[in-house]
Amino acid sequence: MNVRRRMLPIGWYPGTAKECEREISHFLIGFEPPEGKWVAGVAPHAGWGFSGRASAKVTRTLSSGGPVDRVVIFGGHLPGGYGPIAYMEEAWETPFGPQVLDAHVTYSLVNGGHASPVERGFSDNTVEIQLPMVRYFFPESKVIALHSPSSEKAFDLARNVKSLLDENGLKSVFIGSADLTHYGPNYGFVPKGTGASSLRWVKEENDRTLIEKAIKMEAVELIRDAAIRQNTCSAGPIASVIEIARLNGINLGRLLDYYTSYDILPGPSFVGYAAIVY
Repeated sequence: MNVRRRMLPIGWYPGTAKECEREISHFLIGFEPPEGKWVAGVAPHAGWGFSGRASAKVTRTLSSGGPVDRVVIFGGHLPGGYGPIAYMEEAWETPFGPQVLDAHVTYSLVNGGHASPVERGFSDNTVEIQLPMVRYFFPESKVIALHSPSSEKAFDLARNVKSLLDENGLKSVFIGSADLTHYGPNYGFVPKGTGASSLRWVKEENDRTLIEKAIKMEAVELIRDAAIRQNTCSAGPIASVIEIARLNGINLGRLLDYYTSYDILPGPSFVGYAAIVY
């Protein structure tokens, strides 16, 4: 079996299944998934110490509907000028054992010209960081791992993926991997200076604008807003899951959680994290 090896070092997420289980249980203390039939979500992709709480809430909520055949992860960090890319391996290493990937659907996407294979040596955190939680909550499901560009190609990718899944009669859930504003000297983004006022601006204005568009499912405006405001590193995955939700007859999302890395480790540079489900 062609297995993609773990690339993120321990510290991003634990190295053993037991440690992963312990952290996931901690993230979900006091949390109960809201009632509803949830088919898609937006989850952040920093190390678990920062974004794990939000990501766990999204994945747990999606699992509340019971087992599914496929979990589709739309990874980020892909600029708008690129086309979608897909991981072609048969499995991906996780602390819970190899996560099987759906090679059939992935090859159909690539052979149909809807995505290109991920190049050899490509390294990115936005898909890998989600895999242990997906494996934990969906132990029998195969994964389709992609990256959505921050452009209208994200909508095309969502439609093509859903079409292939429907043709094969596969019940699926979808995760868009995206952090929000990266603020501070570490990121070269300080339009409001530093200090308490900058944190307030990120929380109450910059991130809030994107979250409201995501909840209202205004995907085209969200992509445009992200380019102007720099309030997410990965608009494409959010747009893809919004399109999936729309195709499933959903017209409104729900915010499960929002906080920033400052709330965990205060400093002049920080990142926003939102947990949204559809």
